[in-house]
Amino acid sequence: MRIISSSAAPRPVAAYSQAIEANGFIFTAGQLGTDPKTGTLPAGIEAQAEQVFANLGAILEAAGTRPDRILKVGIFLADLTHFGVVNAAYERFVGSHRPARTTIGAGALPNGALIEVDLIALARDTRE
Repeated sequence: MRIISSSAAPRPVAAYSQAIEANGFIFTAGQLGTDPKTGTLPAGIEAQAEQVFANLGAILEAAGTRPDRILKVGIFLADLTHFGVVNAAYERFVGSHRPARTTIGAGALPNGALIEVDLIALARDTRE
């Protein structure tokens, strides 16, 4: 098991890691759209969605993997009417890759966030 950490993503605010690599997989913690430089959430769903996927991209990069190796994504929304905006940001993040995905209306998220996302990806492939 290996702990994954990136300074280009927000630091954990409790007893958890940004991600863990185990048995050939990367498991991320739920990420908010927090700006890692300021520690604040940007205003609005579009900005938070773009930031959450940037944060996840930074964690994947620190793990030595990339978005086209994502297997499963969990998206939690404070308001399901934001689905279209979030889906557009998600498509920019994953490109033509289509991992399995669940989107859930969560009601309330930490720090008043509008979106939280976690994922499972294949770890780096030493044959590549």
